[in-house]
Amino acid sequence: MTDAAIVHIVDDDPAVRDSLRLLLLTEDIEARAHAGVRDFFAVVAPDETGCVVTDVRMPEASGFDLLAEMKARRLSLPVIVITAHADVPLAVRAMKAGALDLLEKPFDDEALLGAVRRALARHGKPTAEAVAARERLATLTMREREVLEGILGGRSNKIIAFEIGASVRTVEAHRAHLMAKMRAANLSDLVRMSLLAQRSEPC
Repeated sequence: MTDAAIVHIVDDDPAVRDSLRLLLLTEDIEARAHAGVRDFFAVVAPDETGCVVTDVRMPEASGFDLLAEMKARRLSLPVIVITAHADVPLAVRAMKAGALDLLEKPFDDEALLGAVRRALARHGKPTAEAVAARERLATLTMREREVLEGILGGRSNKIIAFEIGASVRTVEAHRAHLMAKMRAANLSDLVRMSLLAQRSEPC
């Protein structure tokens, strides 16, 4: 972590901005707070290092708008999305849009700090992570891959079980096994690594 690395907090709630900024500053992580997407783009430098922590739902422009604009401007800062309504389709959409991680409110301090540290450590190092994720994906059985695709599609265990002709308990077992094989700590971690691995698989 260098002095040049800055964590940009983009949230329309001043209480959230202030609490996150204070938390990061107490850990000697430089942080800047912005009330919205426009405020963020008004000050961010093209060659800046660090990461972004953004809420999904904001009145003028959403976290998805921020991700799209960053892609258009070719800003390579890792993005952590925070939301009060996390679900699988939202996680998949966020990761496909370029987010590194997704946290559901309320989250504890260590969850946020861990995500920020991963984002700062990852900056400029996507290849090694992609290779590791691809190697883990390759260890999944065909059934586990089918369950994973169902999870990424936002389907429930019951629907996945019907689709693959298995019991719900079997799907739950496959789900636990693939989480362990992918070394995923949570849902957003599984989605992020799975999409990263699939993007890096040879055609």
